[in-house]
Parts: sequence; structure tokens; C-alpha cells
Amino acid sequence: MYGWYWRNLPGRWPLKTLITLVLGALIFLLLMEVVFPWISPMLPYNEVAV
Repeated sequence: MYGWYWRNLPGRWPLKTLITLVLGALIFLLLMEVVFPWISPMLPYNEVAV
């Protein structure tokens, strides 16, 4: 899969690396700002019992 991704990106390796870093940062921000807060109330760690 990574080979397919790398071959289909435009430009030489520095541009491909930059695009990959930007996409990784965007995915990270999307997860931290949207997905994890949305799913947090559904996770069992909110019900702590000793």
C-alpha cells in the first residue's frame, strides 16, 4: 500500500515527503479535534471502579 501511495504522489521525493507530512498532520488534527472527543463518552474508562 505504501508503494502505491508513494508512486501516485506528484513530484520528486522532497515534495512527496512534504505532502506526506502535511497529510499526516491533517489526519492527526482531525482525529484529535473531531473523532476522539466524539467517541470519548462511549469508552469504558469513564466508569472507574476500585
